[in-house]
Amino acid sequence: MFNLKGRVAVITGASSGLGRQMATGFAKQGADLVLLARRIERLEDLKRELEPLGVKVLPIKCDVTNSAEVDAAASVTELTFGKVDILLNCAGASRDKGALDMNDEEWNFTINTDLTSVFKVTRAFGNIMKKNNYGRIINIASMYGLVGNDKIPTIAYHSSKGGVVNYTRAAAAELAKYNITVNCICPGYFYTELTTDVLQTEDFQAFAKEHVPMQRYGMEGELNAGAIFLASDEASYVTGVILPIDGGYTAV
Repeated sequence: MFNLKGRVAVITGASSGLGRQMATGFAKQGADLVLLARRIERLEDLKRELEPLGVKVLPIKCDVTNSAEVDAAASVTELTFGKVDILLNCAGASRDKGALDMNDEEWNFTINTDLTSVFKVTRAFGNIMKKNNYGRIINIASMYGLVGNDKIPTIAYHSSKGGVVNYTRAAAAELAKYNITVNCICPGYFYTELTTDVLQTEDFQAFAKEHVPMQRYGMEGELNAGAIFLASDEASYVTGVILPIDGGYTAV
């Protein structure tokens, strides 16, 4: 089960964090990869790391907030592979301030990167899926797309990820007739090269013990299984699902 050999998976935000982790997980399942990010040198490094697994890897420099770059990446992908089977919208960034302090530029940066990019990338690559009457789209939102929080003021991040959650439902309803499923994963805090130092502080360790039922944060690879399931043929009747992978944070 969950064999992705012969499938072509496009992953945005693949140069670091959860996108990079999932690129590795999908390669281990046999999927050929199209890796999108702004830092092409990091994508080239990842290509060299993953190709010994016997998969094809196409790195493309792409700013997912730029429609022309996204459309060009989709064209190169279709020319190279002839299809797109799986799309993982992982790219994200935010400017963290509260509702009364955030300025327009900070708000627009976060909304454009975390929400509008999902629309642009899905439009470009979803139209390739439509031609082939097959697709699996997985959007990475956040547990903070489902709930608020009283620890860090991140109003734009919460808003953008909540938008991704309902964008997923709407797109799932629209695209089902093309045999394209659209689902969403809402991760909790995960250890990555960008977050480990912060999450290991005494303050954040205490936060995990108090607010996360499993009393810890997510480890590398623990997000992969949910994404691989949603990307598989076995999940053919699963669409519009919002899946928290957060150690139980949103359950209490």
